[in-house]
Amino acid sequence: MSDNGQNAGSAAASKRKDARRNQQTLLDAAAAVFVTSGVEAPVRDIAAKAGVGMGTIYRHFPTRADLVIAVYRHQVEACAEAGPALLAAGPTPHAALGRWVRLFADFLVTKHGLAGAMQADNAGFETLHAYFLDRLLPVCTELLDAAVEAGEIRSDLTAYQLMRGIGNLCIGAEADSRYDARRMVDLLVAGLREPR
Repeated sequence: MSDNGQNAGSAAASKRKDARRNQQTLLDAAAAVFVTSGVEAPVRDIAAKAGVGMGTIYRHFPTRADLVIAVYRHQVEACAEAGPALLAAGPTPHAALGRWVRLFADFLVTKHGLAGAMQADNAGFETLHAYFLDRLLPVCTELLDAAVEAGEIRSDLTAYQLMRGIGNLCIGAEADSRYDARRMVDLLVAGLREPR
């Protein structure tokens, strides 16, 4: 292969990497806006947060549902990847669980708006929910098991029960400024401590 062919291949790979990074930046910005303003937030707010034009968002995500679903999948992957990283970073399994639960709670604010954005696409919503459980239940289980093994938390709770409880604490949080779901979730995690 000539140098020109290698340079063209490198340039194409670099462009794909830049495009992925730009899309990640856009999804991070959209997630942040959704957490503070809900999934019906104006696209211009997302574009401003991401530092891109509105045309860029529409080019990647022609409809709001496309954007919300992409943010949803992006956040599921971020939560899935965060669990093991938080455990490895310490300082304790209970602290890692608490940090992960906060990420999960922030994600749930977006998730609760998903049903409205998808409207009547029940099959699509069910597929995403199954994906959510498949990716996040094992991560939550790993965090719980580590905290139980360390003797930090009680052992009579499953990952599904914990995730369901967190989900219930987060319902409607975006619509009531007097309710602090994150504080309630922190209290739940503190309450998991093994009595001494």
